[in-house]
Amino acid sequence: MGLSRRLRAAGVSVLAFGLLSSTFVAEAGADDATSAFEAGQAHATFDWTSTPPVITPDRVDGRDLISAKDPTVVRTGDTWHVFHTMFEAGTGWTLAYRNFTDWAQADNATQHMLDQGPIGPGYRAAPQVFYFAPHDLWYLVYQTGGGGSYSTTRTLSDPSSWSPPQNFYSSMPQIIRDNIGDGHWVDFWTICDEARCHLFSSDDNGHLYRSETTVENFPHGFDDSTVIALEDSRYRLFEAANIYRIGDTGQYLLLHEAIGGDGRRWFRSWTSSDIAGPWTALADEEHDPFARATNVTFPGGRWTEDISHGEMIRSENDQSLTIDPCAHNQFLYQGVDPGAGGDYGLLPYRVGLLFQAGPDPLDQFC
Repeated sequence: MGLSRRLRAAGVSVLAFGLLSSTFVAEAGADDATSAFEAGQAHATFDWTSTPPVITPDRVDGRDLISAKDPTVVRTGDTWHVFHTMFEAGTGWTLAYRNFTDWAQADNATQHMLDQGPIGPGYRAAPQVFYFAPHDLWYLVYQTGGGGSYSTTRTLSDPSSWSPPQNFYSSMPQIIRDNIGDGHWVDFWTICDEARCHLFSSDDNGHLYRSETTVENFPHGFDDSTVIALEDSRYRLFEAANIYRIGDTGQYLLLHEAIGGDGRRWFRSWTSSDIAGPWTALADEEHDPFARATNVTFPGGRWTEDISHGEMIRSENDQSLTIDPCAHNQFLYQGVDPGAGGDYGLLPYRVGLLFQAGPDPLDQFC
């Protein structure tokens, strides 16, 4: 069934779905969230409604592409630009790109494989895209097996225009070597304030790292500045960190993926008045998550029990990574058939979209 028909079957207006500025509110959970505000709690429970998968793998030139995951997204004019990881059987991890004007058509948009251009073949995964205003360049940040890399372009819509990969670090920082154990150095995330650019990464072993450089020196200068930004047990602080500026409030939102007691992926959240921290819990427990299958409704049928590696829909495209706390927020994420198992690379991940349902806990920053 095509996505438009699946959306209609789920009771979602395709027109409303294509316009993220429109209201998409589920009644379920709204009363509980309102009660939390009236009771004077610091924040209400997050509640979300999910679409069916909006992006699935498209066979390109006969390639055996298994999954679409790790989405990052920006909007220019009326066009959405999504970059994501794909797993190709027999080859491994690579990156893809598509653009479209209506989310209901995202799955039918042309899928461009970035390994066919200067980014090249080899291990490429977990992209993040943003516009770095001081350079008048778009940056694509991703992992390449030995650390974090980046490519740049002036033409976001041209998948062949990205520069070849360059590394942020000359080698793995010693503090990561000392703490990574049997984990993996993954999921690089860049955000800048007026003076500094910060590069976050995770180790699948309970640590979130942060390196910094000056805005003037970016993308260089990260080697000697790495610290542990946050730490917890391995599965409570696993991977896939996102950090955003919350409007013009002077506050920041940190999201980090965890693995629950049931083995399912979910997101925790914190806030801070400084990208460098310290971070204060917002919704960070399995019974009070930022996003977990337990606080997501699926009008079209529950197609995943995992709310995994994704990206907030931003209000600005630049290096500040700003989100609007006064809007009902959306989160683009990866999910997978609950019945799937076996090798991680062969899991049939798909990309879905969450809409905040009912009162939004981020309203406290309006």
